[in-house]
Amino acid sequence: MQVLKDDIKKRILNAAKQEFAKRGFIKTSMRDIAKGAGVGVGNLYNYFPSKDNLFNEVLAPITAAFYAMFDRHHSTNGTDALEMMTQDYLTSSVLEYVNIINGNRTLMKILFFNAQGSSLENFKMDFTDKATEQVKVWFADQKKRHPHININVSNFMVHLHTVWMFTMFEEILMHKMTLTEIRQIIEEYITFETIGWKYLLQV
Repeated sequence: MQVLKDDIKKRILNAAKQEFAKRGFIKTSMRDIAKGAGVGVGNLYNYFPSKDNLFNEVLAPITAAFYAMFDRHHSTNGTDALEMMTQDYLTSSVLEYVNIINGNRTLMKILFFNAQGSSLENFKMDFTDKATEQVKVWFADQKKRHPHININVSNFMVHLHTVWMFTMFEEILMHKMTLTEIRQIIEEYITFETIGWKYLLQV
């Protein structure tokens, strides 16, 4: 029955999440995951052809969330540059960052600290490279909308902007912080970034 198959898959994903969080990708075996899920190893491979395939599916919610968040801000249909300088934007961005942390702490820890040896080992680097290219396109689109803005910003500055975001997430995850503290840190970070971009774009 499909319901039973979905239940087994869910059990496998939950067990894999626990094992990857505890041991990391390299030290986790498919046998460990199968045992945690209460299924045979052979049956496990019927659902996921490899450990890396399973690892990617476990982390799909957080990797997709990062790309979706970036698209909301910097796709050609994303946020307008002038809107980014408003209080409403600051408020919504703080909430967005807080929610992505609160809803995905374990997955973020696995992705940032336990992905060595997997195809997601270089996720942050790959994401940063794609983000840099996408912001260049976004800059060009914003220049058409607002001819007066300055888009002569180095690619490396855009690169650093994304690196800082990941660094902030990592530091928050590594320290025991209350929700109030997290919210304050994120608000300070986004305020700092907004003021910096306002100066660079000359808006």
